[in-house]
Amino acid sequence: MANHSSPAGFFLLGFSEHPCLEKILFVVVLCSYLLTLIGNTLILLLSTLDPRLHSPMYFFLSNLSFLDLCFTTTCVPQMLVNLWRPTKTISFLGCFVQLFIFMSLGTTECILLTVMAFDRYVAVCQPLHYATIIHPRLCWQLAAVAWAVGLVQSIVQTPPTLRLPFCPHRQIDNFLCEVPSLIRLSCGDTTYNEIQMAIASIFIVVVPLGLILVSYGAIARAVMRINSAKGRRKAFGTCSSHLIVVTLFYSSVIAVYLQPKNPYAQERGKFFGLFYAVGTPSLNPLVYTLRNKEIKRAFWRLLGKDGASGES
Repeated sequence: MANHSSPAGFFLLGFSEHPCLEKILFVVVLCSYLLTLIGNTLILLLSTLDPRLHSPMYFFLSNLSFLDLCFTTTCVPQMLVNLWRPTKTISFLGCFVQLFIFMSLGTTECILLTVMAFDRYVAVCQPLHYATIIHPRLCWQLAAVAWAVGLVQSIVQTPPTLRLPFCPHRQIDNFLCEVPSLIRLSCGDTTYNEIQMAIASIFIVVVPLGLILVSYGAIARAVMRINSAKGRRKAFGTCSSHLIVVTLFYSSVIAVYLQPKNPYAQERGKFFGLFYAVGTPSLNPLVYTLRNKEIKRAFWRLLGKDGASGES
């Protein structure tokens, strides 16, 4: 009963089975999106305008902020429209563009967070050689690799997903076009697509997460060897913000892409997917600004005030 006709639009069911919840989610998603725009734009401005933030750590942070801005803008406007109106549709072209960009940026973030963990590892475990190892050219190369891997992954996985024979009802049980939901919509054989998604999950989610955990294991050992409690707090403080972001991001990604096949997990996955697409990008700026003294000082300098006033 698969539909092999010319490409048509899809219906994004989202949370339509809970109409009262949709209005609440509209307000939550809108506020989160505005927070994402303001917070990440502020970090980009500070990292660009303040010379004291022209370091590898803030170079990667500005990449993450730019990525989060693009990431949410890809899906949130469409999500807000569908949460507000009773008819929840998206064209085939719109679904293709959303899936391509969403997957590319999601993959890039996985790699970029791994690169940021490597940066923190060198800063804590090899502080005397940090400037030599993490030089500007390497920063640009690592950032380019992260963006390139995301682009390649999207090129490889998006076309086979949208070439699947979809069922005539074309109802995507999600709030956006995402690989697991589109595979579930297919009425044909999805073995190849499922294998492809499993392999991609290993190389893009499991392996980077493993490298991050190894990096923080080495960081923890190095911090424990520091004699003074003040030195340990300072060393851990340089990594804590990134560690919180990694925890928020990967916990939601794993819940979406590595979940078992059952209705309960599918329903739960929609909420984790919502947090992955909307919540994490809005929380990242808060995590970095609230826990980072340099960002706060740069903010007060941008306002023309003494940096010390930001500490009071």
